[in-house]
Parts: sequence; C-alpha cells; structure tokens
Amino acid sequence: MKVVASWSGGKDSCFATYKAIQEGFNVSQLLIMMSDKSKSNFHMISSELLDAQSQAIGIPIVKQITTPDTYEQDFKKALMQMKAKGMDGLVTGDIYDVALHEAGWLDRICEEVGLKLIKPLWHRDTQQVLNEFINEGFKATVVRVKNELLGMEWFGREVNKEFYNDLLKLGTVDPCGERGEYHTFVTDGPLFKNKIEILETKKTTLNGYGRLEIKRFEVKPKGV
Repeated sequence: MKVVASWSGGKDSCFATYKAIQEGFNVSQLLIMMSDKSKSNFHMISSELLDAQSQAIGIPIVKQITTPDTYEQDFKKALMQMKAKGMDGLVTGDIYDVALHEAGWLDRICEEVGLKLIKPLWHRDTQQVLNEFINEGFKATVVRVKNELLGMEWFGREVNKEFYNDLLKLGTVDPCGERGEYHTFVTDGPLFKNKIEILETKKTTLNGYGRLEIKRFEVKPKGV
C-alpha cells in the first residue's frame, strides 16, 4: 500500500515511518505542517533542515502552511492532495490522542478523506518506545523544551541511554514527551541513507518554550 507519513522531523514520526516500512507499507511522501515558509509547526524546524532530512532519508517532503484557526482544514486539504496522488493511507507517530483535538480526531479526518490510518506506536508504553528508538540506532537532538519542566541544559542533548536514564530519574516528564515537554530533530538512523551533522546552534526562549535553532549543518555520507 502506498502511503504518506505525517512528519514532524522528530523521533516519533520518524520511528513510526520506519515501523510502517518494516510492516510492508510503501511510504512515498512525508507531509509536514508549517507555521510559515521558514519553519515547521510545534517543533519550529527550519525549512532547509527539513529538506536536508528528506534528502538524507530519500523520501520527498511536502510542506503545508497553516494557522491555528485553519489547521484542520489545511491538513485535510493536504491529505486530499495526497489521495489524488495515489496514497491509500496515512502513517502517524501519535501514541495518544492529538493535543488540542477531540478523541479520535485523526480517525475522523482519515475517514472523511478516505485514507487508512496507520498508527505503529499507538498506545504503546512510552518508556519502551524511547528505549527501542535508541536501541535501533536512531540519533536525535533535543530542539525544544517546556521551560517549566526542563531547563536550558537539555537543549542540544542527544537522545541516547544517558538522556533516557536522566529523564526517568526526573519522574515528571513523559519519556516520549507526550505532553509537549520536549521535541527533537532526528539526524541519523536505519531510515537514513546519509546523516546530518549539526555544526552551529543558538538557544532562544519564547512564550515559556526554549528553542535550539540549528544555524549550520552538513549532510554527510555515513561512516564519515
């Protein structure tokens, strides 16, 4: 089945895409919602980084600009365009229901558009999901945090065993950040044909959230 993956650039959407491919789905497009032409919704990842990620993975990416007021309408419009291109399903990295939407929101949207909803991580234990993500060899960097729960020292941290153990010690943060505690950007893993190396970053804070802006990066062959 030819499908599109709902993409964020972060670990959950990436891991779900990987899992869907393992299950035999043909993921032929990535779809990401953008707050404007320059950066993505929620994770605030730059358009250039998303292009680099798409190229490193080898799956084309489609960017749909939206606003908080028109999100559902814009999301449905993008999915209808995907369906017109021959997609039969949507892969999502959601583990629980989407924040700010009613229960079953994605199920309803996919039913209205006529796409099969594929949820490889749905209702799995988040501690197990994060541990498996790390064990499979994925590399991700923390790019956003909720300041009241995680300090500036968490910016730029690699999602690895040490990160996993430190999160569990806190006891106040969901291991996968399912309440918006933190967001990541994936730079390497079994889904990637090349890797992304982060060269320069800048830390900023806005509206209670910290952001790691990736200023310079390079796409490199693996093993270099």
